[in-house]
Amino acid sequence: MEPRATALPWKHCIHLTLLLVQLSSPEGEASCRILRCNSDFVAATLDLGSSAGGAGGAGGAGGAGGAGGAGGYCSALRSYAMCTRRMARACRGDLAYHSAVQGIEDLLIQHRCPRAGPTAQPRPPPQGTLSGDACLYERSLLTSEGRAPEYLHCGVFGDPHVRTFNNDFQTCAVRGAWPLIDNEYLYVQATSAPARGGTHATALTKITIIFKNWRQCIDQQLYQAELDNVPAAFADGSVSSGERRGHRSLTVRTQSPGRHAEIRAAHIGTLLVVRQSGRSLGLSVRSPRGVVEAFGPEQDLQLCVWGCPASQMLNTLRPPQPPSPPADSYSATGARAHCAALLPARDVYYQACVFDLITSGDLNSSAAAVSALQDARNMISDAQRVHLQPVAAAEQHRAPLMLLLLGMLGTLTTERC
Repeated sequence: MEPRATALPWKHCIHLTLLLVQLSSPEGEASCRILRCNSDFVAATLDLGSSAGGAGGAGGAGGAGGAGGAGGYCSALRSYAMCTRRMARACRGDLAYHSAVQGIEDLLIQHRCPRAGPTAQPRPPPQGTLSGDACLYERSLLTSEGRAPEYLHCGVFGDPHVRTFNNDFQTCAVRGAWPLIDNEYLYVQATSAPARGGTHATALTKITIIFKNWRQCIDQQLYQAELDNVPAAFADGSVSSGERRGHRSLTVRTQSPGRHAEIRAAHIGTLLVVRQSGRSLGLSVRSPRGVVEAFGPEQDLQLCVWGCPASQMLNTLRPPQPPSPPADSYSATGARAHCAALLPARDVYYQACVFDLITSGDLNSSAAAVSALQDARNMISDAQRVHLQPVAAAEQHRAPLMLLLLGMLGTLTTERC
């Protein structure tokens, strides 16, 4: 008789699955954050004992320990499923995403998990008395993990145009108030209003920033800027907040009173720059990945994370013409020549400049793209990542790689898991 292959524990199989999915997904790609769901699921199941595997594979034998393990695993699976549902819009057509969804379905059936029931609770942040540099994000991370933060950048300016934390670049037709960032530490909202003349042209007229109460580092603090009023102070008139051991968690300063403000939040390692360019406000943000991704299922609308809603997206390369162009409006040729003199690289900032000049007819609107590019240079350490191409190149080799990995996964899980 041939020797029987030993089945791998369920934990090894699911971690192998997630590893293959991760290898098939280029880092920082688009706005589909399926890897966040994967990592949350792995974190939720790492503490489960081997009894969870036994519950699924051996009919739950093992008494109370097995039942507890199975229950915890099912809760983690339901949380995983909920996370993928939140990603459905951003991940439409993404093979790694659809592979994860199918894998969850199979595991729910295999482990006889009810569709309804409790979900795994996120691990709470540590509480209690803060020590040393706990209110200095960079130092705290270096002490606890021995590394510097991975910084992400978002820029919102002009019509408005949005460069997301995932390096997507979009132009939105949004009007009214929209959240740019909404996580456990920070809430940022931008208000857009129709610009001069066009059916689609809009401009940022107000930016609201709320720094949420965070342990012993800061109490909640509010900053607001409007057109022609970009204060170098918080709403209560202060220019700093959260002093602890000689350090201030929040500080505001300006290089151009009334038109520029730079806010540093040391407790979350985040820098925000608010400025007025022409008749529009702009916002640039640099924040650690750990802060950017600290949000829950109810915080699913963030332009800096997900980009524009599909129904509100405009083609940056084809600016809509005003129905009745003003006499001083710019032709496409004139707009390109003007923007080329300011922005020699034919990147997304150049295209945004052309877009704004055509749709608004305002020569000063070109300053928004110039300022946004300068902020990006200041906030992105890798100079090669500053300039984005107007149309992202299709990753022609991704599908064959994905199919190869899925084939390997199918063979391994069929024969061994």
